[in-house]
Amino acid sequence: MAFDFLVPVADQVLAHNELLPLQALGRHIHIHTEKEGLPVLANASFAILGVNESRNAFEKKPEKLDINQIRIQLYRLMIGNWDATVVDLGDIEEGETVEDTYFVVKEIVAGLLEEKIIPIVIGPTQDITYPMYRAYDRIKDMVNLVSVDSRFDFGVDEELISSHSYMSKIITEKPNNLFNFSNIGYQSYFNAQEEIDLMERLFFDAYRLGEITSDITLAEPVLRNAHLVSLDFRAIKSSEIQGSRNFSPNGFSGREICAIARYAGISDSVSSFGIFEAENNAQTFQLIAQVIWYFIEGHNFRILEYPRSESKDFTKFIVPTETEELVFYKSQLTRRWWVEVPSLITSHTKLNAPALLPCTEKDYLAACDQNIPERWFKAYKKGFN
Repeated sequence: MAFDFLVPVADQVLAHNELLPLQALGRHIHIHTEKEGLPVLANASFAILGVNESRNAFEKKPEKLDINQIRIQLYRLMIGNWDATVVDLGDIEEGETVEDTYFVVKEIVAGLLEEKIIPIVIGPTQDITYPMYRAYDRIKDMVNLVSVDSRFDFGVDEELISSHSYMSKIITEKPNNLFNFSNIGYQSYFNAQEEIDLMERLFFDAYRLGEITSDITLAEPVLRNAHLVSLDFRAIKSSEIQGSRNFSPNGFSGREICAIARYAGISDSVSSFGIFEAENNAQTFQLIAQVIWYFIEGHNFRILEYPRSESKDFTKFIVPTETEELVFYKSQLTRRWWVEVPSLITSHTKLNAPALLPCTEKDYLAACDQNIPERWFKAYKKGFN
């Protein structure tokens, strides 16, 4: 069984945890220890999982990511007013081959998904996203993946899978369960024009860094339909985290990345969350801990809702344009917006009925000005699910 490959949390973390006040998060986490073994997973909401695999790093890692220091910073944060149970499963060490490590990650993540537990995976390289995606093979027919990253990570055709090319393997390998891929925060000068063109041809969604930082709320509808969220820490500006030469002076601030993590937690659909490409320094450890805290905080405010025209909880708006009649819904409870998209494929409604695409109030106002939102066009072309 794949869970047998998990290494317990280090004694230094446990010793530090014993000194924390009772209100600290670490005092409420059920931890995999050498003495007690694996924690009981029944009724768990989140499972923290470290992955010590970096052999497919694009830029070779001079040292292992110190996941235990991240734990120490996370454990010391004060617990929120949450109705959530967190377990820490410990770490997956390198297998004999990278594929062995991938297999164990896939099996453990799949097992957690089957138990309705959200894995929070921490690893040194973003190619770990690939086995997390493959974990959905027996869980969901189609997967929506959102990457918070300055790059699309398609790489080149001849390149083996790496932290800069894992997306190529995801979109080409069978079974192809990827329905939609969205990128939040790409920076044009890091991406070849061929990659940008590929995003367009596949009707994938991409949002430039400046677009999101000018209005962070634009990230919310992108994350609302995501199943798997992968965060490349190199999307954060180097000054925020004492980053090395592999980090850019441009990127998200700590506050912005925590807001994005909170939106991911609020999403009704997000069922796994990965944090990758961090480096060893105190500021980074603290920020990763705070990102995880905000993700859990967001989950506490999840509200399961789906617009229906007959429900008094939603207001329906019909916007005629020159080419289409768009139908928008606004939740009176959360103030979130959706727009109908004609579709042949939908898990929510009968065949040929419209699907609902998360959107923003700005999309509605643009439609009122006869500007059909680009995300609507892409969803329509693809057959939105």
